[in-house]
Amino acid sequence: MKFVDEAQVRVEAGDGGNGHMSFRREKYIPFGGPDGGDGGDGGTVYLVASHNVNTLVEFRYHPRYQAERGQRGGGANCTGKKGEDCWVKVPVGTLVFDDDTGELIGDMTENKQILKVAQGGFHGLGNARFKSSTNRAPRKTSNGSPGEQRTLNLELKLIADVGLLGMPNAGKSSLIRVISSARPKVADYPFTTLHPNLGVVRVDDLRSFVMADIPGVIEGAAEGAGLGLQFLKHLSRTGLLLHLVDVEPYESEDDPVASAVKIIKEIEGWDGDLASKERWLVLNKVDLLPDDMVDEFCDEIVEKLGWTGKVFKISALKGAGTKPLIYAIMEHLDAQKVEVEE
Repeated sequence: MKFVDEAQVRVEAGDGGNGHMSFRREKYIPFGGPDGGDGGDGGTVYLVASHNVNTLVEFRYHPRYQAERGQRGGGANCTGKKGEDCWVKVPVGTLVFDDDTGELIGDMTENKQILKVAQGGFHGLGNARFKSSTNRAPRKTSNGSPGEQRTLNLELKLIADVGLLGMPNAGKSSLIRVISSARPKVADYPFTTLHPNLGVVRVDDLRSFVMADIPGVIEGAAEGAGLGLQFLKHLSRTGLLLHLVDVEPYESEDDPVASAVKIIKEIEGWDGDLASKERWLVLNKVDLLPDDMVDEFCDEIVEKLGWTGKVFKISALKGAGTKPLIYAIMEHLDAQKVEVEE
C-alpha cells in the first residue's frame, strides 16, 4: 500500500432536529394543552487515534465524513432521536489542522485518544416548552441549530524512539531489516526506500524500542531535492538519531566524510531543532574493509568530521556490531525516561 502522510478531509456534524408543535387531543379531555416535543441533538464528529491504522490513504478515497442529524420532535411530548455520532480512525501521530485558519486543533499521540472536530447542532424546542400562565396554547417552536462543518488538514508524523539518517544506499533499510521485524526493500542501488518504515526492535522479553527508516537524504534536500526532505518531519518526534555513513559509498567520487557533511548541512538547513537532537555516528559496511584497516580508516573519518559523540562500527548486512548498538540505544532510552520521571 502506498504510504500517505498528508490528507484533507471534510467533516460535517449533524443538524439539531426541529421542535414539534401539537396539542393534546383526547376524548373527554377538553383543553388538553400543548404537547409538542423537542428535537434530537445532531451527531458530533470525533477523530480516534488507532494503532491499527498506519497511513492516511483512506482519506484519499473517502474525503467526507458526516454525522447523522437529530430527528424532529413528535406529539405527546415525544423527543426526537439524537443523531448518531461519527467516529473516524486516524493513525497515532496525526496532527490535525483547521484548513481555514491553519490552527493546530490536536495532536493524536496516544492510542484511543479522542478529539472532537465538529460539534453537533443543538435540538430545537417543541411548543410545550413555551407554555406559560399567560400563554396556555403557544404556537411557537424553534428549529435545531446547524451542525459544525469544517475542512481539516491531516499530517502524519510517525512516532518512533530512534530515527535513521543517511545518504541513499547507506544501509538504513538493511539495518532495520536485520534488527527488527520490518521488511523494507533492500537492493544494491540507491533510492530503494520510497516511504518511511517502522520496526520494533526487541532487546529482551520486557524491553523494546521503535526505529524509523526514511528515504535517503541527498544534497539539496533542504531546497526540495530528492525524497528525504518530504519525510524528515517523521524524525522530529524521535529521541535519538543514528547517522549512518557508508565507509565505501556507492558513488566512487564521494568519500564518507563528504557524505556525512552533506547530511549535517541538509538537516541544519531544514530544521534547527532536528539538527540539535542527539545524534550517534554509525559507520556501516566495515566488512568491505580489510580487517587490519577497519580501526584506522574509521578513526580517520571520525577525526576529519570532528565528531565528539558516540561512534559505532557495524555491518548491517551481516549483523556484525549490531548487538552492542542495540543495547546502547536501549540504555540511552531508559536513561531518558528516568530523567523525564524525575
